[in-house]
Amino acid sequence: MSDQQTVTTISARGLTRSFGAHTAVNCIDLELKRGEVLGFLGPNGAGKTTTMQMLTGNLAPSSGAVSICGIDLLDDPARAKAKIGYLPETPPLYRELNVDEYLLLAAKLHRVAKAARRDAINIAKQRCGLAGAGKKLIGTLSKGYQQRVGIAQAIVHSPDVVVLDEPTVGLDPNQIREIRSLIRELGGKHSVILSTHILPEVEAICDRVQILHHGNLVYSDTISALKEFHSGRTVLLGLRRPPPPAELAALPGIAAVEKVSATLFRMQFAPNHDPTDELVKRSVGQGWGLYQLAPAQTSLEDVFVNLTQREENA
Repeated sequence: MSDQQTVTTISARGLTRSFGAHTAVNCIDLELKRGEVLGFLGPNGAGKTTTMQMLTGNLAPSSGAVSICGIDLLDDPARAKAKIGYLPETPPLYRELNVDEYLLLAAKLHRVAKAARRDAINIAKQRCGLAGAGKKLIGTLSKGYQQRVGIAQAIVHSPDVVVLDEPTVGLDPNQIREIRSLIRELGGKHSVILSTHILPEVEAICDRVQILHHGNLVYSDTISALKEFHSGRTVLLGLRRPPPPAELAALPGIAAVEKVSATLFRMQFAPNHDPTDELVKRSVGQGWGLYQLAPAQTSLEDVFVNLTQREENA
C-alpha cells in the first residue's frame, strides 16, 4: 500500500444520533484512507443518510466524534468542512443557471482562490464528463448529467473526502454505468464514501463495505471478505435419503442447516471446522445416499439478507 493510501482522511468514533426516543444511528465507528471507496450499504431507513449528514457536519451527533484529516469536525467545523465535498441525495442544483455559472458559484462558496477558479472549474468539468456542457442550462440536462454536475460541485475545490448519498437513484442503466465509472475514478485521488441500498453498486465500485441496519453496524470489511463471509464456511449437501434436518444440525461443528429442497441442504459450519470428512463418513454409514458435497456459492445478496435477518432476530 502506498503512503497516499495509508493517510487517514476521515475517522468517526461512537457516532450516535437520536430523535426523541428513536435512535437513528447507534455508535458507528468508521475510518477511511486516501484512495479508498467505502460503501455504506443498508435498506431504506437503515440510517445511511443520517450518518452522511453527521460526517459532513450538516447534522450534529447526539454523541461521538468525527475528524477530517485530523481536524475535529465539532471543534473546528470551517477547516474540517473545507476538506469535504458532499453530494446529498437531492443534488443542490440551480436549474436556471448554466453549468459554468453554477460551478463558479460553488467554487466561490468553497473559497477557491479567485485566480484558481477557472482552472478548478475546467478540471471538475473534465473529470465529470461535462467539458462541452458549460453553457447549457442545468434545467435542460438529463438526470444523469445533472448528477454529474452535482458531483462536479462536490469536487471543484479538490477535497480530500467526497461523500455521495445515493448518487445513482433514478438513473437509467447507461447513466448508472457512467456515474459508477466516474466514482471509481474519483477514488484514485480522493477518499470516497458512497451511500446506497443497491447491492451491485457496492460490488462494482467499493473497496470496503459497512452494512447498516436499524442504525446499527452489522458488518465492516472488504468486498472480497464480504463475499467469502459465508461461501468459505458453507457447503451444499445432497442426500437421496436424508435424515431429519435436526439430525444434520446436531453434527459436530455445524452452526446452521437450511433445507433448499427435499434432498438438498445448505450447511453453515463454525470457523476452523471443516465437516466434509464427517459428512461423508455419516452418509456412508447411515446409507443417506450422498450425491453432492460442494462449497456453496453465496451471493452478496445472500450475505446481506443473512446479516440483516440476524440483526432482526437479535
